[in-house]
Amino acid sequence: MSSSTLPRPRGIIRSSIALVSTLALATVLTACGSDDGGSDSAGDSGSGDDSGITTVADGTLTVCSDVPYPPFEDFDETSESGFKGFDIDIVQAIADGLELELAVKDSSFDALQSGQALNAAQCDIAASAMTITEERKAALDFSDGYYDSQQSLLVAEGSDIASIDDLDGVKVGVQQGTTGKAYAEENATGAELVSFPSDAEMFQAIKAGQVDALLQDLPVNINHQDQGGFSVVETYSTDESYGLAMKKGNTALVEAVNEQLSEMRDDGTYDEIYNSYFATE
Repeated sequence: MSSSTLPRPRGIIRSSIALVSTLALATVLTACGSDDGGSDSAGDSGSGDDSGITTVADGTLTVCSDVPYPPFEDFDETSESGFKGFDIDIVQAIADGLELELAVKDSSFDALQSGQALNAAQCDIAASAMTITEERKAALDFSDGYYDSQQSLLVAEGSDIASIDDLDGVKVGVQQGTTGKAYAEENATGAELVSFPSDAEMFQAIKAGQVDALLQDLPVNINHQDQGGFSVVETYSTDESYGLAMKKGNTALVEAVNEQLSEMRDDGTYDEIYNSYFATE
């Protein structure tokens, strides 16, 4: 995803000194009047109304996410934002608490975890099941953790693969730029790792027999298991916690998001959202 910046209007030079003076005075008055109303430049940020934060679009919390990655994010033409999922519900609640509208943009995960999308002012927050790591913290600021996850191994039903120890010489699908790929690189001895840009391509690959297993976040693999024909045969505790990523140095927004997450936990909103996706009977 890329964003374009509109060119600034160019001034027109007149030969008449009187007209130049008049235009100069008008420019000063216009500049003074714009202090309260914001800027018309496409690259300038809006403000978060009463929230005290600055956003890339006035009155709107713009969120980038790598879609689809159910149950965390997925397309949904029936919803107001055009998206659904655990992450989407979380940022919707945050936007509501900040009295902002929510806008969601689809973006590649690499652009999100590298900070590229945020630095290009494409969005205010990256919400994409992103694990907080020291490496990512060098380029991004994170909210408090909002979800603890595990890695997992998915194979076709009837497969001889029962654990990570059975992956020697096996093609294993992983998503590029993710902690799942890092975990596989460190622990799947002898496996032939095949990187994909997103879960959608990974799942198509295992269905087509192009890879024999997928190693990635447990909830995503459980979602595939629920569709039938595949099984999660092993899970791995990694002490991972997902965070909402923001542009480095945007302290006001980080604090506002953390405050909303805290309020959601206190008033039961977080549990309600969580249970709608992950509750077990």
